[in-house]
Amino acid sequence: MPTYEYACGKCGRHVDVFQYMTDKPLRKCPTCGKSALKRLIGTGAAVIFKGSGFYETDYKRKSGGGGGGSCPSGDSAPKPSEDKKPI
Repeated sequence: MPTYEYACGKCGRHVDVFQYMTDKPLRKCPTCGKSALKRLIGTGAAVIFKGSGFYETDYKRKSGGGGGGSCPSGDSAPKPSEDKKPI
């Protein structure tokens, strides 16, 4: 759901509101009550993170099932060849 910024033409207050794109623009200012609220044209908003926090375990895959690792066997380096001996 996008965030829209509104400004009141009477009191000058700026308000950010979560709305569906299909919702009609608001007209009544929550501060002064006048019908002078205008939706501002912006560059678009990114996701706004509000709340107690987000943790890496919130969306972590459950055990098993594979996943986007670069080395599925768990080894990070190739094993040395057994036929080569140090000098």
